[in-house]
Amino acid sequence: MTVDYEMNRNVSVGMKLSLTRGAHVGLLLAGSMHLALSEPVFAATLDVYPARPIRMLVPHPAGGGNDILARLLGQRLHAEWGFPVIIDNRAGGNTIIATEIIAKASPDGYTLILTSSTHSVIPGFYPKLPYDPIGDFNAVGLIATSSPILVVHPSIAATGVRELIAWAKSRPGGLNYGSSGVSGSGHLAMELFKSKTGLQLTHVPYKGMAPVVSDLIAGNVSIMFGNPAPLLPHVRSGRLRALATAGPKRSQVIPELPTIAESGLPGFIVSPYFGVLGPAQLPIQIVAKLNAEIGRVFQMPESRERLTALGFDAAPETPERFMAMIKSEMELWGGLIRQNRIALE
Repeated sequence: MTVDYEMNRNVSVGMKLSLTRGAHVGLLLAGSMHLALSEPVFAATLDVYPARPIRMLVPHPAGGGNDILARLLGQRLHAEWGFPVIIDNRAGGNTIIATEIIAKASPDGYTLILTSSTHSVIPGFYPKLPYDPIGDFNAVGLIATSSPILVVHPSIAATGVRELIAWAKSRPGGLNYGSSGVSGSGHLAMELFKSKTGLQLTHVPYKGMAPVVSDLIAGNVSIMFGNPAPLLPHVRSGRLRALATAGPKRSQVIPELPTIAESGLPGFIVSPYFGVLGPAQLPIQIVAKLNAEIGRVFQMPESRERLTALGFDAAPETPERFMAMIKSEMELWGGLIRQNRIALE
């Protein structure tokens, strides 16, 4: 049996810790009185984490990249720790609904979110969010990154980035690019590409990847950035041509494809991230334990193979480096959104 006791604020603001009956805690209990635990007892209690199921929010519908990663992580944690990880899909509000829940959750390690680069993009569109995208969260661990690939319809006479830029500049305003939707990684990657090259391209947004890929194959749009997984089968069949990948280094998914930076556009990097966040003031011991397990899970050969099949690159990182990535992405996309006056439709 497990009994929850609310700790004194001096121990950890709003934190609830689970103490099992028979735990070696030299305290007398009296109703629902508030108890202050000494540091050694507090540390000992954290050692038993987790002591009950963990809730993992996903700010997107079931079946997407975030959802698949959350379920893969949840299955591995369940097998290792013996407590289930309950996946809670809270789609809507451009991820704001689920993210606000985490910001206001008790910092006890039992409510987490599997987030993505959208967390860094949304502040650029919504200056007044119901949470602080940095201060209200604790970075737990980076899981993976994605390197969008630049693909064109075969009718475009370009086999590399330099040739594409020259070809497009000879036809100002004559190229349409597709994306899976406004504010998505494909849309923002192409807007950054436009800013870096001075190209004039017309955006044609779609609702999801399937319709934009179909129209690209049909030649109704000429160019796009997208996750490798749905595009590579068409590249290998010759219906599309891949020119480069947008990541900081060659992707594990398609290592033969050069990066855009090494193809004539130094400094161009677009690398959407996927990782776990918890509420602010999450104890460092819990963060460390979760981070170590995330690293172990996604270094497993079977997990890395699964990520590659999804078009992701395994990239376990420390909480500090993950938070630095979140901040860097906020600066990059916030500046681009303001500079180009990009608005949600």
